[in-house]
Amino acid sequence: MEELVYSTLSQFSTLILFAIIAISLFVLSKGADILVDQAVGLSIRWGVPKMIIGATIVSLGTTLPEVTVSVIAAINGNPDLALGNAIGSIIADTGLIIGLAALIGRLPIDKGAIDRQGRIQLMSAVMLSVVSLPFFSKGPEGRITQWMGFIFIALLILYIIATIRWGRKSSEEDSSDFIEEKCPLFLQIIKLVLGIVLVIVSSKILIPSVEISAIRIGIPQSVIAATLVAFGTSLPELVTAITAVKKGHGELAVGNIIGADILNVLFVIGSAAAVTKGGLLVPTDFYKLQIPTMLIILIAFRIFAKNENDSITKPEGIFLLGMYLIYLILNYAWI
Repeated sequence: MEELVYSTLSQFSTLILFAIIAISLFVLSKGADILVDQAVGLSIRWGVPKMIIGATIVSLGTTLPEVTVSVIAAINGNPDLALGNAIGSIIADTGLIIGLAALIGRLPIDKGAIDRQGRIQLMSAVMLSVVSLPFFSKGPEGRITQWMGFIFIALLILYIIATIRWGRKSSEEDSSDFIEEKCPLFLQIIKLVLGIVLVIVSSKILIPSVEISAIRIGIPQSVIAATLVAFGTSLPELVTAITAVKKGHGELAVGNIIGADILNVLFVIGSAAAVTKGGLLVPTDFYKLQIPTMLIILIAFRIFAKNENDSITKPEGIFLLGMYLIYLILNYAWI
């Protein structure tokens, strides 16, 4: 199936391929939106608290594009695309999305959530940076091994269990903001499956389109993955954050991004490494730009989140957004 898709796409001109990439990204984000909406609807139907929805189901749903893209890329032998997409998504989530959301409206901070989730967010990124070092792979390039992928997935399960326990300790909140009308259970499940199908199918078209385009125009796949694909797969988080801020629920936007960053390490990279026997190779240029930028933006966000204002201010949002723009410029300046 993959070979048929690849051979078919190879016959199109580069311009048409760019159009296919744009359409694939759009369908990818729409599929994720449908999936998130129905997952939220089901969680409300079953009485799951609002806090757990934001920290687990919403983040899991909006991170599915990254998971699908990275796992398929790893299976197809493109580890730099898989890793670049995950790290690029963390940078886009925290720099671009939080930065824009802070400029659009107020982003209040839940100190309790930041102390727990924020610490895990930064520790996950640091752990990823450490295991990516060549020191652990006995070679000139770093390698995130298959067994490390399974460890990441195990940590993901522990993270979800811990989040549910934290949620149970918090007071029950009204979750009516998430859904406007009741829908039959059978229809909700059908829509949920449709969302999953859209995400998977669009990802299967997106990967070869990006690969062919990158080869034709001479741009490394890792750069494409860390910028264009990462931005496209981060669209669900972007839409969720902007909508939440406009409705006066900025804390939901912050919680979703923190959860998505954690899942990008434990779920996205963990799954991609687990499905490949050789693990994920870490290109040497990742140590120059991708990983340092990820750490700088996350540390800055951590500092901003613990300030006395109890919110991410507009100047802080401008700083995060500026870091993301500089990151984009350096990606293409170093080609």
